[in-house]
Amino acid sequence: MFLSFMSALGGVGLFLIGMLLLTDGLKALAAQRMRDVLSRFTSTPLSGAVTGALTTAVIQSSSATTVAAVGFVASGLLTFPQALGVIFGANVGTTLTGWLVAVLGFKLDLGQIALPFVFFGAIARLAFRGRIALAGQALAGFCLIFIGIEHMKDGLDAFSGVVTPTDFPPDTLFGRLQLVLIGMLITVVTQSSSAGVATALAALGAGAINFPQAAALVIGMDVGTTFTAALATIGGGTMARRTGYAHVIYNVMTGVMAFFLLGPFQLVAGALTGNGDSQIALVAFHSFFNALGVVLVLPLARPFARLIEHLVPEKGSDLTSRLDPLVLRDPHAAASLAGQTVAHLETLIIERLRSRLGAKSSAYEELDREDLAKAIAETRTYLDKIIVPPNDMAFQEELKGLFHILDHLSRLLYRCDQRQRIDELSLDHRLKRLAGLLLGVTDISTRQKDAKTQERTLDRLRLLMRRQRRLNRDRLIAMAAADAVPAETVWLKLDALRWLHRVSYHLWRIRLHQNVLLDANRDLASTVEEARIDVDQD
Repeated sequence: MFLSFMSALGGVGLFLIGMLLLTDGLKALAAQRMRDVLSRFTSTPLSGAVTGALTTAVIQSSSATTVAAVGFVASGLLTFPQALGVIFGANVGTTLTGWLVAVLGFKLDLGQIALPFVFFGAIARLAFRGRIALAGQALAGFCLIFIGIEHMKDGLDAFSGVVTPTDFPPDTLFGRLQLVLIGMLITVVTQSSSAGVATALAALGAGAINFPQAAALVIGMDVGTTFTAALATIGGGTMARRTGYAHVIYNVMTGVMAFFLLGPFQLVAGALTGNGDSQIALVAFHSFFNALGVVLVLPLARPFARLIEHLVPEKGSDLTSRLDPLVLRDPHAAASLAGQTVAHLETLIIERLRSRLGAKSSAYEELDREDLAKAIAETRTYLDKIIVPPNDMAFQEELKGLFHILDHLSRLLYRCDQRQRIDELSLDHRLKRLAGLLLGVTDISTRQKDAKTQERTLDRLRLLMRRQRRLNRDRLIAMAAADAVPAETVWLKLDALRWLHRVSYHLWRIRLHQNVLLDANRDLASTVEEARIDVDQD
């Protein structure tokens, strides 16, 4: 008996490892396509639910679908009600695993057939790179699932006649509640409702439990997944916490509904359970109450979203509200959110610069310098947490470019508050003309459609300011030597010239790195390394 129990336990472990390998492989293979599909086919909560269900069924990961939805809301591509449709649909998509287990694992008995395919998958993962390696990993994981099921069946078959339904809580209201709690505990321990459902199917096939007991366990496992959602909200951003709350409330409501539907469903599915197809009936019940829950909640998606938004109000700075820690699970999505935040900070800081030079804009509301500096620091910290996939040099260059832009924005923000140098610009007609030129170029460059043209315009401005700095420096030093101008005034004017040059330099470098990020083929990556670097420093 002990060896049989260990075999069943090992089967659960193999199942979990198989799910992990399969999910990771499929996520890596379909990550970009998944994001494209979710962004294109989620115009309403209904289309979001269908897309979420199909996407989750394909990649076998509701968490990946949820993370993508959170990222889209943070970036403004989806509204929260649309994202809720995706999240609800993901619950239906996860039930596909139960069907695979019931049909392929128990009906077709693929455990022995799958063994050689684990070898082929492992060889593909070790000997190749890229998509072939990922496909090999997914194949090995898929086959390990059925090998695990085989061990679960063999282990639990030994308990046939020894462990019977009478050893579990009876089929009463209180007994079913106990089984629901046991199902929740199983999911909390294994962190996988799919593994729990597979175990319930194996126990049902071995006769250890009957259909109502297995169905109550599955209800508990479905509700138990909310524990993982609740954990994800700890330390998460506003969208992560809203998603966690929505997931918990929705799954608890669906679980309560399923609890009261269990009796009627058992009567309807009596033919299946009587013909020995109780495992098919169990996965059908799992899919049925999840799909029904989605159908009932979708018409109320917008009021439900408002309720969640009321329970979890927006916190933290609006400047960094996009940077949700939950999205860090998807490095490319996280980098996209960071890029949008950097672009927003760039706009605000350039507007701050323009206001310092005398530009008037009714649409611009100046923010506190400390808020902007804090937002730059938080964005840099968020970028530090993004894990670069192995051998993804293009992605590494993208992150490097964002760090460079943040560095120049930080320096530009510092120069925006050098009041003495800025005030000096208006006291000298040459400096005033150069300051007006700087202001005019920033206005022109923001209105230019072509990014390369913007870069060339700012580069010409930088070169002009550097030349003017050198020419005027010689003139001013000569005037100071001849006692034509007080030395203190000369140094102030030299500082103002240096300010003009450094500001134009930072503007050019920001635009240059932005263009590297915009270039899909990364042809400009070498340009960043080979670009002319000013040797003049403060």
